[in-house]
Amino acid sequence: MKKIIAMTLAVVICVATFLTGCGSEENNKTNTNTEKKVVRTCIASEPDNLDPWKSAAGDTQAIMMNVFEGLVSFNEKGEYIPCIAENWNVSDDGLTYTFNLRDDVYFHNGNKLTMDDVIYSYDTYTGKESGKPLLSKFEVIDSYESVDDLTFKITLKEKSSPFLGFNTEPILPKGYTEQETTPIGTGPFKFAEYVPGQKVVFEKNENYYNDDKRAKIDGVEIFIMTDYSAIVSALKSGQLDLAMIKADNIETLKDKFDIISSPQNMVQILGLNNKVEPFDDERVRKAINYAIDKDEIIKGAFDGYGTKIYSNFSPVLSGYYNDKLDNIYTYDIEKAKELLKAAGYENGFDMKLTVPGNYVQHVDTAQIVAQQLKKIGINVEIETIEWAAWLDRVYKKADYQSTIIAFGGKLNVNDILIRYTTGFKKNFINFSDKEYDRYVMEAARETDVAKQQELYKEAQKVMTEKAASVYICDPDLTIASVKNLKGYTFYPLIYHDFSKLYFE
Repeated sequence: MKKIIAMTLAVVICVATFLTGCGSEENNKTNTNTEKKVVRTCIASEPDNLDPWKSAAGDTQAIMMNVFEGLVSFNEKGEYIPCIAENWNVSDDGLTYTFNLRDDVYFHNGNKLTMDDVIYSYDTYTGKESGKPLLSKFEVIDSYESVDDLTFKITLKEKSSPFLGFNTEPILPKGYTEQETTPIGTGPFKFAEYVPGQKVVFEKNENYYNDDKRAKIDGVEIFIMTDYSAIVSALKSGQLDLAMIKADNIETLKDKFDIISSPQNMVQILGLNNKVEPFDDERVRKAINYAIDKDEIIKGAFDGYGTKIYSNFSPVLSGYYNDKLDNIYTYDIEKAKELLKAAGYENGFDMKLTVPGNYVQHVDTAQIVAQQLKKIGINVEIETIEWAAWLDRVYKKADYQSTIIAFGGKLNVNDILIRYTTGFKKNFINFSDKEYDRYVMEAARETDVAKQQELYKEAQKVMTEKAASVYICDPDLTIASVKNLKGYTFYPLIYHDFSKLYFE
């Protein structure tokens, strides 16, 4: 999963206007009448890489989708819509996709997007030149070609139900080698500046081709912020217009701010490395599942704003979510102790819980988990590390014992479940089960939606019954917004769509 969305649980969307004096509420109110309308926003972690082909972090993807675009895009309902390709068609056998490109798309450096750029991008995705696909999901492609300057045809090796969604991956300019420092795409915003540890700056793309998605503001400053108290203070002082907040901040802000909330299609888990002792024993993993009180975590870490989950899926994806798993692990300390005893750990054991320190709610969750597991004799050492270190050690190298993390939702259901198949490059919990693999692979080839949904539900059941990890909750995203900033839109994945923001 190219962008795991390694998640933005603590993602703080702190949108604010450029302030003339930047210190009073009055200055904030008058900002919308200035010549430039610039919005300030925040994310909770440092961009891991500005090059979309090298980035894996959800926070990074959430903002850079304003800069980069693929042949296909999506709307707030999760439906696929035209983008660089103005339309497409699929052959009756489901093997051939033909995309008809727009003729008016330009990169941010002024160069027109051509078929050469599309071929170059798909050469990279499929590994045609290197022999190593950038994204394993593109291995389903048998061949692709330019029929003419504006017609791109892809033929698959076999039917793939999620394939259309794969084409949201960005098209990059052929021969351009500075994406890591000065990224160039075709989106409604252009990259302007990155100051490590401080901010990323975007400017409006004045030459954007799509009138319906043309930016209504002149630019965005995206600050890297993690301190909730500082963000709330900035809201109150008028320096910020919109921010993610905790539920206990609602009362102090509701008089002057609109409060909006939505499920995030996010899955927070207590990740257990299935190849590391003692979590290589299924009985131990089940014991931990019985010992975790999810209600206490939701109340303590998310102020009660969250939905319990029982698989690696959010109920937001209602058609695909297996809602019959809630009774597999009820909170049962005695059952947990019995399983530990059977596994040879009657007196418990010591474990290390590695958590990215920039995500406050994950750290809070880790502390609650440590208290809960102590009741069955498990002594938890909490290790907080920087986000970049978490990505390297935990996600990429699986050099850990347990972790707390959350994954942002995906439009392609297969992208969520394939990450736990045997041998998948970023199967960081090292789960391996032949039955699970079979369900996921069959579902990926199934074009009948009802049959596909049943296969994915069976895959979730296997992961839950095998206690691959502990699935905790889908936390709500709660936002406080000043009255004159409009247009913030929720999507079924983490995406801060700046093109919809506007001042009244």
